[in-house]
Amino acid sequence: MPEKIPEAEFVLSAPDVARAPRLPLAEIAFAGRSNVGKSSLINSLTNRRQLALSSRTPGKTRLLNYFVIGKNLCYFVDLPGYGYARVGQQVKEEWSLTLEGYMRDASRLILVVLILDVRHGATPLDEQMIDAFQIYHRPWLAVLTKADKLSSSARKQAQLNLSGMLLSRGARQAILYSAENHMGRDILWDEIRNALSDHK
Repeated sequence: MPEKIPEAEFVLSAPDVARAPRLPLAEIAFAGRSNVGKSSLINSLTNRRQLALSSRTPGKTRLLNYFVIGKNLCYFVDLPGYGYARVGQQVKEEWSLTLEGYMRDASRLILVVLILDVRHGATPLDEQMIDAFQIYHRPWLAVLTKADKLSSSARKQAQLNLSGMLLSRGARQAILYSAENHMGRDILWDEIRNALSDHK
């Protein structure tokens, strides 16, 4: 029987790591392109409908959003989405600096969850993000979201096609996920608990 999903609560939004919450908890970060479904994934994972505010307007998340999970189990950190075309170059550069600064400086980061749309795979911007994981030696795994949009056979084929590249680049796993029906939620929680256990 799956373990009970811990409580979750929004703590604060910060422009950089220097203004992160002071409680010294391990951090699980969620990264992905704008509108790939980061907020929906976090809401599904925590079984809360509006914990992370999702928007029909891509690029809404511009800060590091921290959520405390359980009774000080860890933080979930919702990172700014990247790759949204309809913002100015200055905003894109600010997002890029925020992301890179977090990858470089977050001393409590123990796992990054990279969210990819299973229907589209990894874009060049996703591959740049994977490069950053390697440069800064960040453990990571991939979540292939929106899996409910494909048939069972198409899902398996897409996972097979993507897994080889992702695992060869250092992903711990490539998990099929649906925020609509919570497919993959127990598997992702197992990976998060394993990372926390290894950290301790």
